[in-house]
Amino acid sequence: MSDTKTVPTMGAADAPDAVYDARKLGAPKMTVFGIQHMFAMFGATILVPTLTGLSVSATLLFAGLGTLLFHFLSKGKVPAFLGSSFAFIAGYAAIAPNGEAHLLPYACLGVACAGLLYLVISALFKVFGPRRIMRFFPPVVTGPIVICIGLILASSAIANCETNWPVALVAIAIIVISNIWGRGMIRIIPILLGVIGSYVVAAVAGLVDFTPVAEASWVGLPVLWDNTVFALFGPQFDAGLAITAIITIMPLAFATIIEHIGDMSAISSTCNRNFIAEPGLHRTLLGDGLATMLASLFGAPANTTYGENTGVLALTRVFDPRVVRIAACFAILFSFCPKFAAVISCMPACVIGGVSLVLYGMISAVGIRNLVENHVDFMASRNVLITALILVLSLGIAYSAAGAITFEVGGVTVALSGLAVGSIVGIVLNIVLPGKEEAWDGGLAAQAEADDVPLPLEAEVTNLPIAD
Repeated sequence: MSDTKTVPTMGAADAPDAVYDARKLGAPKMTVFGIQHMFAMFGATILVPTLTGLSVSATLLFAGLGTLLFHFLSKGKVPAFLGSSFAFIAGYAAIAPNGEAHLLPYACLGVACAGLLYLVISALFKVFGPRRIMRFFPPVVTGPIVICIGLILASSAIANCETNWPVALVAIAIIVISNIWGRGMIRIIPILLGVIGSYVVAAVAGLVDFTPVAEASWVGLPVLWDNTVFALFGPQFDAGLAITAIITIMPLAFATIIEHIGDMSAISSTCNRNFIAEPGLHRTLLGDGLATMLASLFGAPANTTYGENTGVLALTRVFDPRVVRIAACFAILFSFCPKFAAVISCMPACVIGGVSLVLYGMISAVGIRNLVENHVDFMASRNVLITALILVLSLGIAYSAAGAITFEVGGVTVALSGLAVGSIVGIVLNIVLPGKEEAWDGGLAAQAEADDVPLPLEAEVTNLPIAD
């Protein structure tokens, strides 16, 4: 039997000027970084329960718990925060169009079942290995998808900014000035400073109504039994409505799974780490799926890896997952304080818009960097066609009047988002067009070359034993 050596499954080298172990910065700074991540996810995370009628406090609780569960299952290596998923809003609206309290648990049941699809896809990644599966997701596919994630989100940022552009510009100015000209701690907490600074300006300008804050109690339970899926199973259980919710909502998971792969590619590229191979997409998908199931069972929105926090990573260059876990703990802690939830709920849309404008742009910039760093050849017609169709379908459908491609299957209406359609078309074209590109591997090939070790066709998702 030949000897083996182990190839690290991380990136080829640490990114310059990046912090991979925040402990050397000290506990106070780590705490501030965690609070910054928490604020970065607040705007979008709280918007989902606001639009659907779900509980804000439960949303915070299970965003925190879901993030910790995700980190546990992904070996604590991926600096991702799990917040409320917008992809399922259409599902909630189909079952509870006006946020009816007695109908929302049925929608949550459908979302919980959608989480089961994550487990199935996770098992496929485990069985066939990440490199074999990632052949279908080379840089020419994942790069444009990541670009579109940021650009599609940009419209919500602009809409929020339009409520008061001066305050939004204050947030943007604080972030830019802090990150470019700031020194020491100021330079690496621009998002937190942008949120606080623009919130204060909005309050001084009389744009904030603090009445809900005054009326809210200091301590309260974030979860009510009547809002959970478990409360459905009794004499009043409507089996037909439950089946309808499951059939209607479960297919939405395919779109979010594709987005998850794009998010993992974005985080890997940002951190210069191969999270697709280690800890592996099977682990991250499992964590995302179980977090979604846990949240929905207790009446909170579905969870998903959050692009806002990827933007924070790209901006601050602090890549230690411990910082994200601190943010998760703060989210859990504050979920038991209705007064704090009221303070966040009172945050003006213009503040959220100004901060989001920067973060969403950072996501798209990461997608562009993915294309550049992997030397995607745009002299090749196949690459131009794949990129063009992903961009035009994802953005065109997202900003169309319908906002999705809708069709019926067996009497059930299915709506595919622009990002889902663009992703599917890009993946299929990459398979059928000649001259297929090498799959993106987050720097694994570069590490193998540096170690003078041949890269295997299929790598295990733990350590990679390579025969001499």
